[in-house]
Amino acid sequence: FMKDTTAAGRIIRLVNDEDYRQRDQNRHEERNEFLGCQELVNEHKLQMQLVDVEHLFGGERVIFYYLAEKRVDFRELVKALARKYRSRIEMRQIGVRDEAKLLADYGDCGKTVCCGTHLTEMPPVSMKMAKLQKTSLDPNKLSGRCGRLKCCLRYEYDTYKSYKKELPPVGSTIITSQGEGKVTNQEILSECVQVIYSDMKKTIVHKKDILEVIKKKRGENPARQ
Repeated sequence: FMKDTTAAGRIIRLVNDEDYRQRDQNRHEERNEFLGCQELVNEHKLQMQLVDVEHLFGGERVIFYYLAEKRVDFRELVKALARKYRSRIEMRQIGVRDEAKLLADYGDCGKTVCCGTHLTEMPPVSMKMAKLQKTSLDPNKLSGRCGRLKCCLRYEYDTYKSYKKELPPVGSTIITSQGEGKVTNQEILSECVQVIYSDMKKTIVHKKDILEVIKKKRGENPARQ
């Protein structure tokens, strides 16, 4: 989940100096509300981690974002917060990716985290995507600020998948101008394969230089393509 920054309704007017003062006041209130809520969470011994607070512009509602592994009964907490701040209180449970979206600043690349800038949805990312792109499988290098696989692993996945289909699979036999050789590896983005020939000579061959591919099908003799 994330703070809703999309436009709703219609634009009434441009912001003025009073609006900016109200915004600054709200930010000050948010700091106090965060500390106040944390005290009440501790007092009620609730198993939840307070992440952020959002004081809506008009002050009519205060939203508290939190993490929790299990369902939390925060009814008494909400009552206490409503009495303390005299506002409508809303508790929103979020996930670790949502926490990064709210709080994280920069990623390993040195740029602002994608989830905090242009990503409006966070689709799942799998280890399969990392393996296809032959990136390091070191969890520390694959994980984003949220501790999960980086969202950017999805960006080029479809391109890699498309290019991979155009290359002969590892283990297949191909024929080039240098003879018949076995594919030992794929270099997907450069559209090349690494080949070893019968004389143990190794070379890199671009897909356009492959004259023929011999595929071995299970239970069948080698078939030429």
